[in-house]
Amino acid sequence: MMGSRVRMESSEGIALVTIDNPPLNVLSSQVVKEMGEIFQQLREDQDVRVIILTSAGEKAFMAGADIKEFPEWLGNKEMKKIVQMNHQLFHEIESCPKPVIASLNGLTLGGGCELALTCDLRIAEERVRLGFPEVKLGIFPGGGGTQRLPRLIGAARALEMMFTGETITAEEALKIGLVNKVTPSGKGLDCAKQLAMKLAAYSLKSLSSIKRAVQYAANHSLEMGISFELELFCQIFQTEDAKEGIQAFIEKRSPSFQHK
Repeated sequence: MMGSRVRMESSEGIALVTIDNPPLNVLSSQVVKEMGEIFQQLREDQDVRVIILTSAGEKAFMAGADIKEFPEWLGNKEMKKIVQMNHQLFHEIESCPKPVIASLNGLTLGGGCELALTCDLRIAEERVRLGFPEVKLGIFPGGGGTQRLPRLIGAARALEMMFTGETITAEEALKIGLVNKVTPSGKGLDCAKQLAMKLAAYSLKSLSSIKRAVQYAANHSLEMGISFELELFCQIFQTEDAKEGIQAFIEKRSPSFQHK
C-alpha cells in the first residue's frame, strides 16, 4: 500500500510501515492522515500479526511536528481539533491489538519521540538521539509526552528531559528504559525484523492478551488488574491456539498456531 508520505508492505505476518517525508520525516497533517488510515487497515488485517514502524533515510526517524504548520495554530480557534487528530493517531497505534515495534534510525525528537512512545517496543540505532526540545520554542510536548514518558521512565527523568529540552544518546535511552535495545547504525531494521519474526510465530491471541493486560495495569489498581488478568487467562485457555500449544508441548513438537 502506497501513500505519498507513508507506505506499507507486508509479508509472513509482518507489516512494515515506513514514513517517507523528507528531509526529516516530520509529523505533518498529511503524515498523520495517511498513517491513521494504514493503522486502521492493519488493525483489521487478519494476515498481519506484528507491525514495524520506521522511517526512510538516515537523518531522522521523526524530527518532531511540522513547525511550518505552527503559525496556522496561533489564534486559531480550531487548534484543539488539529491537535486531537494527532492524539487520535497515537491512540490508534497504542491500542492496536498487535505488537508494534518502532525501529528508530535517526533523530527522534518531540512529536517523533511521542510517536515512538505509542509503540510497544523501541529499537534504536547507536547514532540515534532522542529528546523533547519543545521548551526551546516556548511550548511543551502536547502529543501525550507529558503523560506517556513519566509512565515509562519515571517522573524525575521525564521532567529533566522536558525541562532542559536537551537530547540524549541511544545508550542513555537504553539505561533509563526509554528504548529496549541499541544496535549498530544501519542494523536497526534487521534487528526489528528478527524480533518481529519471533513474535509472529506465536499466537496473536496470546500477544493481544498480554498487551491488553499490561495496558490495563497502567490505569488500574493491582487488585483490578489481577481480576482483569484472570478473565483474560480463562478466555485464552478456551482458544484453539491454547489447545494446539499445550498439545504440541506434550507431543514434543513445534506448535502450529492459527490465531484462533
